[in-house]
Amino acid sequence: MKVNNNSKFVGTKIVSIAKYLFHISNICLIVFYLYPGSIFGCFIYNDCKTQPQLTSDFFVSSNHVYAFIIISLLGFISYPKKSAFIRIVTYLFFISIFLELLHLVIPERGFEIKDLAGNIVGVAISLIIILIFKLRKKNEQF
Repeated sequence: MKVNNNSKFVGTKIVSIAKYLFHISNICLIVFYLYPGSIFGCFIYNDCKTQPQLTSDFFVSSNHVYAFIIISLLGFISYPKKSAFIRIVTYLFFISIFLELLHLVIPERGFEIKDLAGNIVGVAISLIIILIFKLRKKNEQF
């Protein structure tokens, strides 16, 4: 019985940390998206028009895929209950589209389909990963 109580405590602690990281990363994402230029480019290359690239793009923007995988996983871990989970899924798909559409009106930024696709692919990959884990957990209970 002690192990079970301890695992619930650890699980609750992980969710609390994930919620904190999720909200902080959302604020950072919005700031980076709305900044007219590249904040990372300003610091790394001393050129706000140059975007650092983690890996080369593959049909979609790899940087966007990585960013949205991380933020989505944090969101899905933070809000695992069904009603909150559905809201988070909706929110993540909405923000991935909305933020990219804002690039149509932000100076020094440009809307790109491959960036939008990268955002959506990142959310979708995270959703698939979480749904697989939920399905495995459900099957283990039987």
